[in-house]
Amino acid sequence: MKSLGPTSIELAKRTLSFVEAIGLIIIGIATIIATSIEIMHMFEVQRVVLQDLLLLFIFLEVLAMVGLYFESGQLPVRYPIYIAIVALARYLILGVETMEPWRIVGIASAMFVLSLTVLALRYGHAKFPYIASERNTWPRHKPPQED
Repeated sequence: MKSLGPTSIELAKRTLSFVEAIGLIIIGIATIIATSIEIMHMFEVQRVVLQDLLLLFIFLEVLAMVGLYFESGQLPVRYPIYIAIVALARYLILGVETMEPWRIVGIASAMFVLSLTVLALRYGHAKFPYIASERNTWPRHKPPQED
């Protein structure tokens, strides 16, 4: 079997970075469109409820996550966990009147476990910080090196 040369590997890495960038742009645009639709809905009904605010907060977190990835090329695992916590809170608020008690307890427990996970991640990062050379920073968004 023929091994891939440095040029093939570099081309593959650049292609993946390009596809990631396109995906992030699509996610960002879709999030902006969804945010606009939600804001227009709030104006139409002339009312803002907690569920609307939580949904806008989810959209804001997604945009922050996309922006952070474009800026640093890395994505802290905390951001998707924050989004999951807010999404569960929104789901709980929307259906609390019709949910069975065991489902409410299950959702609240999931939110608690996710919160503990964020706490553990933050503690671990503060107590055992990464050394710059240990980070997995294969050339995401790095400018090409000149020979």
